[in-house]
Amino acid sequence: METRKHIAAEKKRCGSHNCAQAVLHTYADVAGVDETTAMNIGNAFAAGMGNMEGTCGALVGAGVVVGLVNKDKAASVRQMRQIMTRFQERNGATQCRLLKGLGNTGARTPLRECPDCVADAAELLEEVLNRKG
Repeated sequence: METRKHIAAEKKRCGSHNCAQAVLHTYADVAGVDETTAMNIGNAFAAGMGNMEGTCGALVGAGVVVGLVNKDKAASVRQMRQIMTRFQERNGATQCRLLKGLGNTGARTPLRECPDCVADAAELLEEVLNRKG
């Protein structure tokens, strides 16, 4: 059975969505927005907020969904912290540049490929949303 994390990862893998859009589009119904709005919200969050220096777009997308679902600042911050902590533990970074292997080490080997980051962010998003209910 195909799960949302696999659906989100495939949206990134096939090139139709950036990382943020892949998560946002997959969870648009959960967030209470239409798919076009979800895509537009994610436009600027490709490549670590447009320059690979920022947070992974998949995490940004997950954060937007968390905020739209909760409509509560404290709960959203707490859940986003959980997602970020688990993502960091799993992947060794949360910054796009480092995940892509473009850090200060000179290595060009990615810590994690983008579709896998999308899958991880989606999985962690679902975990925190399921705990809410």
